[in-house]
Amino acid sequence: MYEGPIQDLIDELSRLPGVGPRSAQRIAFYLLDAAEEDVFSLADTLRRVKMSAKFCEVCFNVTQETRCRVCRDPRRDRSMVCVVEESKDVIAVERTNEFRGLYHVLGGSISPIDGRGPGDLHTRELFQRLADGEVTEVIIATDPDTQGEATAAYLSRMLRDFGVKVTRPASGLPVGGDLEYADQITLGRAFEGRRSMFAATPTP
Repeated sequence: MYEGPIQDLIDELSRLPGVGPRSAQRIAFYLLDAAEEDVFSLADTLRRVKMSAKFCEVCFNVTQETRCRVCRDPRRDRSMVCVVEESKDVIAVERTNEFRGLYHVLGGSISPIDGRGPGDLHTRELFQRLADGEVTEVIIATDPDTQGEATAAYLSRMLRDFGVKVTRPASGLPVGGDLEYADQITLGRAFEGRRSMFAATPTP
């Protein structure tokens, strides 16, 4: 245990995802040795991000505006919505250049062990977006792990009554992997060969 603010910094860094105690200690001492202006610049950037970043009122992607750049783009195909878990997944899909529709960011996945159910995600807002009938296909691009598959199964079941085609990216994505870490060629081919989860039911 270190004294005072150094230990406080290590403790705070340890709370970040993927940062263990040893990594937190290395980062803390790196910051301690870094130039003062670099550390203050980092602190100022963190403050500005927290104050200015917000979530799109339509798709819940991270943005600085009321609506994100994808939702504002009139060239996007508004008949297709790709459902992802996090904003970082939007960037992963965009890198493939295979998808020109819109997005919907759930804000996580269903995980009973973490106490997170459908009501804790942006599922209700997704269903509201489908109400006007403009969307004809929903691509469920949640991560191919246990939580992502459970989320995909729940959404496909709930979407049966909306008269939309529901698809999931094809094989090629590693089971148990994260969408964020898939290379753009693999992810692009997965979108190109996406499979139907069920056929759309024509609305009367």
